[in-house]
Amino acid sequence: MDLTYRGKLYRIIFGTDTPAGRTFDIVLIIAILLSVTAVIIGSIDHVSDQYSAQLRVMEWVFTLAFSAEYLIRLYCSPNPWRYARSFYGIVDLLSCLPTYIGILFPVANQLLIIRLLRVLRIFRVLKLLRYMSDANMLLRAMLSARRKIFIFLFSVMIVVTIFGSLMFIIEGPEYGFSSIPKSIYWAIVTVTTVGYGDITPHTVFGQIIASLAMLTGYAIIAVPTGIISAEIFSEMNRERVITRCSNCERTGHEADAEFCRFCGASLPQR
Repeated sequence: MDLTYRGKLYRIIFGTDTPAGRTFDIVLIIAILLSVTAVIIGSIDHVSDQYSAQLRVMEWVFTLAFSAEYLIRLYCSPNPWRYARSFYGIVDLLSCLPTYIGILFPVANQLLIIRLLRVLRIFRVLKLLRYMSDANMLLRAMLSARRKIFIFLFSVMIVVTIFGSLMFIIEGPEYGFSSIPKSIYWAIVTVTTVGYGDITPHTVFGQIIASLAMLTGYAIIAVPTGIISAEIFSEMNRERVITRCSNCERTGHEADAEFCRFCGASLPQR
């Protein structure tokens, strides 16, 4: 009986294939968004001062609710220790701890630290990714492209090091380029088209190098976009289930397709 009850509870908490499971996910998403909203609003001084009691009550309500959810997940999980060590398990735990830490350490000069720790609850938004298949596809595409992205970033590091070194030689400490690391910092903010303006070249050659750095920045913007786009296209093709239509004998249908995209006939059940 206990195993049956735990199995049903597991299907509701961890699954989305039942009405109860979908309802639980919707309620959980709403609670996460409300708790994050409360944290954001609580960071506004005049709102926090005026509604401190209400925000405190909301904080405890969400903390107790998320704590209960965490304990229930541990209870019904087939491998509680594996869930506790997982990314989402750690996020669940960290999002509940700050409020309890506030009870153990009520010293006045510690309150600022506790208040900052409460921001960890915002990371519960990351749990929303588990309900978004498109986000999971994007994550898989980024993981597939990680080597290409690493090579691209390494190449950018080489470029900004060259630009930074040249600016250190040409401009020197007189115009703010006091060291190669600081010159590399300038190159990074210039190549990324941010351009803070706290360090600027004054010589003609320095301005020429700066112009080349800016043009290089615009030129390399399309590189990571192209890499990720190509991987996303590959992931979309991988998600197509190899199901052959019994009528036209063609394949390449979507995973949730019920009818053939070419002739409209019903597809065989998978």
